[in-house]
Amino acid sequence: MKIMELRAIRGPNYYSRHPVIFMQLDLEELETTPTDMVPGFKDNLAMMMPSLQEHKCSPGRVGGFYERLVRGTWAGHVVEHVALELQCLAGHEVAFGKTFDTEETGIYNLVYRYLDYQAGLRAGEMAVQLVEKLFQGTTTDVQPLIIELKQIAASSLLGPSTQSIVNEATKRGISHFRLNEDSYVQLGQGVHQRRIQATMMDNTSALGVEIADDKESTKKLLSSMGIPVPEGRSVQSADEALQAAEEIGYPLVVKPLVGNHGRGITVNVTNAKELLVAYQMACKIYETCLVEKYLEGFDFRVLVINGKFVAAALREPAYVIGNGKDTIKQLIDTVNKDPERGIGHEKNLTRITIDYMTKRLLSLKQLTLESILADGEKVYIKSTANLSVGGTALDVTENVHPLNQLMAQRISQIIGLNVIGIDIIADSLEKPLRSGSSGVVEVNAAPGFRMHLNPTNGTPRNISSYILDMLFPSGSAHAVPIVAVTGTNGKTTTTRLISHIFELNGRTVGMTSTDAVIIDNIPILKGDYSGPEGARKVMMDATIDLAVLEVARGGILRRGLGYTESDVGVLLNITSDHLGEGGIDTLEKLTRLKSTVTEAVKPSGFAVFNADDFRVLSCLDKTKAHPVLFSRDPEHPALKTNYDKGNMNVTVKESNFIIQKKGWTSIVASVIEIPITFDGNAGFNIENVMAAIAATAALGLNEVQIRAGLVSFSSSIGQSPGRMNVIDMGDFKVVVDYGHNIGAINATGDFIKGLMPGRKIRMASGSGNRRREDILEFGRALSKYYDHIVLCDSDPRQRTVGETAQIVKEGLLQGGFKPEMITLVIDEKEATKVSLEMANKGDLVVLQADDIAQVIKDALDYKAKLTKSRKI
Repeated sequence: MKIMELRAIRGPNYYSRHPVIFMQLDLEELETTPTDMVPGFKDNLAMMMPSLQEHKCSPGRVGGFYERLVRGTWAGHVVEHVALELQCLAGHEVAFGKTFDTEETGIYNLVYRYLDYQAGLRAGEMAVQLVEKLFQGTTTDVQPLIIELKQIAASSLLGPSTQSIVNEATKRGISHFRLNEDSYVQLGQGVHQRRIQATMMDNTSALGVEIADDKESTKKLLSSMGIPVPEGRSVQSADEALQAAEEIGYPLVVKPLVGNHGRGITVNVTNAKELLVAYQMACKIYETCLVEKYLEGFDFRVLVINGKFVAAALREPAYVIGNGKDTIKQLIDTVNKDPERGIGHEKNLTRITIDYMTKRLLSLKQLTLESILADGEKVYIKSTANLSVGGTALDVTENVHPLNQLMAQRISQIIGLNVIGIDIIADSLEKPLRSGSSGVVEVNAAPGFRMHLNPTNGTPRNISSYILDMLFPSGSAHAVPIVAVTGTNGKTTTTRLISHIFELNGRTVGMTSTDAVIIDNIPILKGDYSGPEGARKVMMDATIDLAVLEVARGGILRRGLGYTESDVGVLLNITSDHLGEGGIDTLEKLTRLKSTVTEAVKPSGFAVFNADDFRVLSCLDKTKAHPVLFSRDPEHPALKTNYDKGNMNVTVKESNFIIQKKGWTSIVASVIEIPITFDGNAGFNIENVMAAIAATAALGLNEVQIRAGLVSFSSSIGQSPGRMNVIDMGDFKVVVDYGHNIGAINATGDFIKGLMPGRKIRMASGSGNRRREDILEFGRALSKYYDHIVLCDSDPRQRTVGETAQIVKEGLLQGGFKPEMITLVIDEKEATKVSLEMANKGDLVVLQADDIAQVIKDALDYKAKLTKSRKI
């Protein structure tokens, strides 16, 4: 078998509302070998992965998949189930999968659910290799595969604190996405977004972080405000450390001035020899060290969020308890086998590592790693209680004296941090701290939440709820309205028109299209951004309060939608285009693909459908949103049914655009006063206008607001480049238009024929990635409306240059064109020149632009040249 294509689809898509892995698989010689023809296939697979017994498959019962294996199924289907089960065995519970055949013999498309896309992709590769060996009669040990998948997933996991915040956001319906491979995460959208990095917020005080990072500055500031802290001073040499020790007196704590997670800290230093070793350890972390008085007592962490005390934990350093037979090293290994312990922050507890600190503590008790402790004997093997070095935690939130709570809140204000972890050494927090015997030893600007979320003992605390309450107070918004527009033709014009209407009414719009990402009417990224990446860029912008997204078929198919739910989804039309790509080879499949946009509208939102397109109308029952229909026929039966159900319609009546809903009718504008209708002659733009009215009215604009946008929007080069831009050359006219498929030719043909009395000349090019029959039909469509075609080949794709143009020519000839009515000029720029020079008085030249900016420039340069020549 051979994997032809493998990719992660991350948003709602053709196959599922959830993220899936897509695999195109060539079974090669296995196409003729179903599983029932391979002796022992089912038994071998069951031995390797007995949990596949739970897969119900098409029979719909436990063991159903095994029944299919016995009855006979193909390798692609087996790969799908194995890829799912490998992920489940690695701890990612996934269930959805589906295998589709294609028109090509032996080629199958598989999709299956994933939680971590990297693990999902790798599971697919593993499944292919495992299944291929099974067909050869060879079994595979799946345990190494499972371990590898776990490692892959672990490498991309958010830390437990960050993940808890993301989980709480998801629970509240707040969207999120990662901004890097670490813990930098955006919560919410556009102007309402908030950003976090681990437990630091986007409004965490940089000054507060700097103070907290400098342990000496922190102590001085706290001490000056009456907060008990241990005596200490910073040192930059061994001599200074010895001098400080003499002044303060042993026992001591030595720590780096700047650092975290307990690194470089040595506690209970009792003599000069130990001091020098401790100093060297601290200097490895930071060049300046802090020597301070060692306080006897327990290690507490107090957490304050948004100025309020929320949790406290008693932290205990890592320890082992003897059993009278195992060495200390063996006891540590046993502790590390606890499934709750992992590497770093991946789990609730961290595995214990053996380092200098461990050996020093043992040596102080005249022990080594090979020593055997008496049964029940407890020995600490770390001097700091940080969870990151193996410590444990007991929740003591309910046992903190009110004065200590107030003190913690004061500390957060003194340092100036909205999220702060305060480390305290004391016998207990049940009574107020006393200077000299207890104190604050340091504060943390990005405290970990693990010890509070899942303490080793005691009550778990939902710390992240306080974070979300701070970031998104009750009643505050977290999302911007999203309007998504799809269809075969008219997407860009409709998207631009909707954006323009909202912008005119004071909204800051983020818009995506096949041309650019545009923020507040300023292009920030040029190129085709009609896929999920464009949506992501818009949502990342902190100024936009509304998003209007053009959604093309390719983006849905390859990566899914760039959002989870929209407020408005618009489905304009469905005609033949791009058929044969990605398994979408019929109009029925294309309809299903496009309907992803209207299916992904939230139940409280609005799905806008073109009732004049029966394929579009067939998607009506698949949406959970409120349906809004538009039609040029006010008596359309679908409009009447929708009206009777209390839903909104948009139509044209007595040459006026009107909005209808049970109980009221509102006139928006007359058809002829809207520039892009070209006095009502451009039927395709009448449909686009109705769609824009429906979308903007659905989001609350009234007829006066909508009309203001409609009458001020034109098909000018400035507002809508490449969409029916009319340039008056004096004796003839030029139209620059991107329309490049059969539907666009038929939709605009009659309008084009009526623009000028003379010949209709078109510079045209087919798209090389279309099927041969579609390119031929494109040529036949052109033949119905034009008198002369200048053929270029601006988009050859996988075809050789000139090949597509020859197929279009063949279609033109089939449509009745004579050879002399066709001029072949491969280069688009040269073809533009030839087309313009061909025009006579009264003619119309239509320039089908691939490079829109260049074609517009060439046309305007030609106009300037004509104007200059007339003056001469």
